[in-house]
Amino acid sequence: MIMRLFQTFTATLAATILTSAAAQAAPKNWEIGFQDAASPSAEHIHHFHNMMLVIITLITLFVMGLLITVIVRFNAKANPVPSKVAHNTMLEVVWTVIPVVILIIVLIPSLQLLYFGNRTVDPEMTLKVTGYQWYWGYEYPDQGGVNFTANIIPDKDIDPSKGQIRLLSTDNPIVLPVDTNVQILVTGADVIHAFTVPALGFKTDAVPGKTNETWVRITKPGVYFGQCSELCGTNHGYMPIEVRAVSKEDFAAWSAKAKDDLEGAYKLLKPIETASVTE
Repeated sequence: MIMRLFQTFTATLAATILTSAAAQAAPKNWEIGFQDAASPSAEHIHHFHNMMLVIITLITLFVMGLLITVIVRFNAKANPVPSKVAHNTMLEVVWTVIPVVILIIVLIPSLQLLYFGNRTVDPEMTLKVTGYQWYWGYEYPDQGGVNFTANIIPDKDIDPSKGQIRLLSTDNPIVLPVDTNVQILVTGADVIHAFTVPALGFKTDAVPGKTNETWVRITKPGVYFGQCSELCGTNHGYMPIEVRAVSKEDFAAWSAKAKDDLEGAYKLLKPIETASVTE
């Protein structure tokens, strides 16, 4: 009960301190705070961040108060004859126990968050992701082996009227259904990359010779952007991730068409307004 009240308080305080644009899926100029959460994992991350923000703020204010007290009360002018007390058992116990309690308060939700974001016990579909220098490869084993690669759209080809964003839009975006537990298997073909989409709350290393696992359940349709988050070479900053979240019906139509005609499959998708996500 106490923890629930504390989390509610932290969320309210953080919402007051951190202002962000409404309904965004990509970074905005001068924004403060996270992109809006679009998955349970992202929501958990935001709650944990809000809790840590309050804890760190309280610790900072407490330490600042101690420093001010020491400066005012124990300077040479105010305290010409310093105390010769060397030990205070109660004080030493307190300054040992309180940090331990704080660490436990942080540890429990931290481990819960790591466990929650690690994998889903009941996946409804699987997406396999492979990182290359410097683009991404995607495979849908449950949709008849649909597979394709996604490269950044060059600056000269960016079309804002289609909602494309410089350095973030790709020629073949990932398409995923909303309200579906998607198991994501991530590996690398050459060097270590990192598959990251902030609004969806996952960041998983793509390691050659190893398959890492994460998951996502997207809660609302839209376009969500991410980038490789592991320094992987010359074009590290030019291998973005674009995710289009659509209804289950639209995804079924897309995946059926994508087996034979990927370009035609994208034409089946309804346009998603993305002009509001960036300036």
